[in-house]
Formats: sequence, C-alpha cells, structure tokens
Amino acid sequence: MGIGPSPRNIWIDDRRRGGPAPLKADDSERPMPDHPDDRRAHALIGRVVDRRGFLGQSFRGLAGIGLAGLLADDLLASTPRGPDEAGSAAWIPGRGMTHVPARAKRVLQVFCPGAASHLDLWEHKPELDRRHGEPLPGEEDFLSFQGKNGNLMRSPWPFARRGESGKAISSLLPHMARHVDDIAFVHSMTSKTNTHGPGCVFMNTGHDTEGFPATGSWLSYALGRENEDLPAYVSLPDIRGEPPNGKANWSNGFLPARHQAIVLADHQPIRNLERPEGISAAEEDATLDYLGLLNARHAEARPGDEELQARIAAYELAGRMQVSAPEVSDLASEPSSIHRLYGTDDPNPLKAAYARNCLLARRLLERGVRCVNLYCASRASGVDGLLNWDAHRTLKPDYERHAPIFDQPTAALLSDLKARGLMDETLVLWTTEFGRMPTHQQGTTGRDHNPDGFTCWMMGAGVKGGTSFGATDPFGRRAEVDPVTVWDFYATVLQLLGFDHTRLTYYHNGLDRRLTDVHGNVLKAILA
Repeated sequence: MGIGPSPRNIWIDDRRRGGPAPLKADDSERPMPDHPDDRRAHALIGRVVDRRGFLGQSFRGLAGIGLAGLLADDLLASTPRGPDEAGSAAWIPGRGMTHVPARAKRVLQVFCPGAASHLDLWEHKPELDRRHGEPLPGEEDFLSFQGKNGNLMRSPWPFARRGESGKAISSLLPHMARHVDDIAFVHSMTSKTNTHGPGCVFMNTGHDTEGFPATGSWLSYALGRENEDLPAYVSLPDIRGEPPNGKANWSNGFLPARHQAIVLADHQPIRNLERPEGISAAEEDATLDYLGLLNARHAEARPGDEELQARIAAYELAGRMQVSAPEVSDLASEPSSIHRLYGTDDPNPLKAAYARNCLLARRLLERGVRCVNLYCASRASGVDGLLNWDAHRTLKPDYERHAPIFDQPTAALLSDLKARGLMDETLVLWTTEFGRMPTHQQGTTGRDHNPDGFTCWMMGAGVKGGTSFGATDPFGRRAEVDPVTVWDFYATVLQLLGFDHTRLTYYHNGLDRRLTDVHGNVLKAILA
C-alpha cells in the first residue's frame, strides 16, 4: 500500500492549480520569517528536526499508518452530477445518504479462502450418501481443475437437523449450528472462474481481474465514515497470511485511495502508529502543531478549496487514530467471560489468533467501522491443505484441522453481536470463492474445484433467517434451482444497505462502473 503523495507531488499539484511557487526543500539560505506565528513556529520546529527531516517524519509518521490515501485528489471526483432519474434531490456520496431506507448500517464479511466445501459444511446431499463410490452420472470422464475425477464421495461427517427450521448442518460445526434459524443460506451460488486468485477477487469485487474496488471500498465511497476517529473499511487477514491475490481483495481499485481498507489484525498492528524512536511526546506534539499551523495558513489563502480541506482532515484523522486505534485493539480490556466465549486463549495458536481477530472485528463494528473483512485461512497451499480450505488430497484431516479454528470463534462473534444489539444493524456475510466437486480427486481422498455450485450465506439486518434459497442438483455438482451469481449476491447486499445497485456508480475510463458490473438481481426471497 502506498503512502500517498510525496511533498514534491503536492507542490507540483499546487503549480498546476495556479497556486504559489513551490517551496524548495534544499533552500538552506531562507531568511527568518517575518510573521510572528511563523517566527514562533520556526523556533519551535527547529528544536525538533531540520526542514528536510521534518517533512520526512511528518509524511512517514502520519501517512505511514495507512491513512494517507485520504490525501488523494478525490473529493471533487465524487461530486454528484445532479438529480436522480426520479427527479429527487441528488444523492451525494460520502455523506451517509442512501437511495432508499437502509436495513443495515454496517457489514461483516467472513471469508474462508481455499474454496470451502459446501458438501461438507452447509448442504446435505442424501443422494451422495446413497451413491457413494459410483461414477458421477453423465460426467464420468469430466476433467476439473487438477485433472480427472474419481467416483462420488460422501461427506466423512454426518449432518443433523438443527433449530426450528430443521436445517441440516455438518457435525464439523456444532457451534455454528446454533445460528441456523438466523441464517439465509444461498445454496445455488456460481462463479465464473475455478482458480483461487481470480475467484477470491471476483467474490470480493464483482470482477475476476484485479484493479476493481472491493465491496468495503464501495461502502466507504457511498457512505463515508460513521466514526470520525476510525476508517470506514478494515480488513483482518489470518495469521497464516493473506488470501489468494492478496491486497487486491480489499483494494480501492479506481476509487480514490482513501477508500482502500486499512489492514489490521491482533497479530499485525497498524504500521508506524507509534512515535518514532528518538522523538519525544513533546517533540511530536510540536511537529503536529507546526503542521497544523502550516495547514491553517495554507487554507486561509485558498478559501473554498474543499479538496485542500479533505487533505487537512486526513492529517487530523491520522492524529486521532493514534488515540483511537490502540483503544479499539485493546483486547485485554475485555472480561474473561468474553475471551472464553471466543476461545482467544485456546491451545491451538491458529484458533486463538483467529478468535482474537473475531473479537477485534466486534470492537471495530461497535465503534462505527462500516465494513470489516474477516479472513479464516490464507493462500492456497496446493497439495497439503495446511493454509486454507483447499483440500485436494486429504479432505478429512484437512477439514478436521480447519473447522475447529473457524467454528467456535465465528459463532461467538455472531452471538456477541446479537447480545449487544448490534446484529439489528449489521449484515453478516459468509463467503468463499467457489465450491468443491462431489467426487474424489482421482488417486486421493480430497475434492477438486467446482465453480458451478456452492454455498454462501447472509445473516442479520433485513435478512429472513432460517431460510434456504436455491439448490444444487442431488449430488451437489451444479446449481440447479434458482442459480445465483456473485452480482446477484451483491445486488442484495447493496439493497439491504439502502442502495440500488444499478445507481451506485463511479465514472472511470468512459464507463459508469458498478460493483455488480452490468448484471445483478436482488434475491427478494431472503429479505425479511
């Protein structure tokens, strides 16, 4: 992630706008200033660092925490064009306005990279049990991602009906099974790719190539920040690493840089948030005071420059986060009962780390972060299944390793959100990039990739819990009843957040770009 414009770039921008002549970083013969405030500030900053060092410290210390994307020249780019088609007042992005009344105010997206198997977690297929060991009818010679498939393979784990809805859930997920009456399962998801990297990016951005904004970036652009001391969009990667295609999953794409996610995790604090070594608190305060003075004088000379005001606001947010970020990430302040609920002290270090991220996600959401991406697993590991849910060779030991990491902490997060009343305004998504085959991969006890049918789900604000929408065929091979695209899924998400997905656009390269591209239909059957 870049750290925003350098001082030189800012000066060039000023010249292009007809502003004053640029300062010269190498001008060592500059006379003492005449203005009293300038003389005071000059003396003050002289005790801290020289001019060149000051600029370096300012931009590294403030921009380096990941917030300098806010300094991009983006405020004017988001100016609305005029009234909507219905002739009503213009919708203005970034002001908390919506197209229609919103059911949800924030989003939690739990992502399990590696193509978590719908057949072994969420969708019971009795026919797969009955026909175990037989060829898949009509696809006996089908070649999937890693080659020829073997015969049909039942799930190694029994399914049991749970809750008032009677939804059948795998015994791998006893904690998550308690929430089935609040979840709307979408069992007929489809993807346009069977490769992990493009699949993850597609599920997160609505496009299977990099360079497009993530869902959270769209929400940041559309709604702006709810809490002025925290970013609108935060991504929490797994301790094992980033998901396939890494940062493209939470990129701002062509949206202004301030809409990219801030990457945070219990094991990965925000970089450069603490004071640099050798700089005291008093010296840092003096530096910030001087920077504020420069900003104020600069703004006075340019009244009405909203873009400049946005830049100044970015610095102010950076300063506020030096206070707010340590507070929000202080998990030690939580009672022991909460830590037990989540499993933050579990002897399995991977589970404990994910549990701490789940707890951190709740703290971010309750403090007004608009969108939190929470990852359970990381990049595809090819053949061993150690890093994520990509169980090509040994399904049973792989999933008996991954499911306990996911189950208790995720279920605890959902319970905690409900107990605190946050679920009423929070939309929870569970997603993965695609599904897995109902057959075993030839010569293995694992399953290969399957983009033609899999499961995602929603829960929370505006969602009709205890429902199942769509279905794959009796073997779980292909979406057969009401196939759903990623675009349909996100059209529904945006509807719950108060947006017509066809109208939430950003003009780029001659096109009005959308999260849903040129597709998408709202899944009205799962709306409460």
